Amino acid sequence: MEQIVEVVAALIWKEDKFLICRRPAYKTRGRLWEFVGGKVEAGETKEEALRRECREELAVSVEVGEVFMEVVHPYPDMTVHLTLFHARIAAGELTLLEHEAAEWIRPADIPKYDFCPADESILHRLMETAK
Repeated sequence: MEQIVEVVAALIWKEDKFLICRRPAYKTRGRLWEFVGGKVEAGETKEEALRRECREELAVSVEVGEVFMEVVHPYPDMTVHLTLFHARIAAGELTLLEHEAAEWIRPADIPKYDFCPADESILHRLMETAK
């Protein structure tokens, strides 16, 4: 039986826009857009993992809020259980340490970007709740 990988991500809002980041070309699912985050390591809570990932990828400290949505998605190389948390930047200057690009977009802008497949149901919900 395939192992499910626990992954966390941040839904970071600035007024009516949220943050998305583009994966580097050399990584799996390269050049696709995603929410900042990553794998939960052994011994970490999901919230601790998200704070660590935001420090490692964006050089910011975040306050982690409630869960926005959870998704299980099978990829050819693994199955992920993605937990997307509401979060806000508490300290630090947004610096791209891992991604090629970052943008603040409105839910209506979602169709203009190619996202990782695991994010599709989340993006659909964001567009629906924004109407």
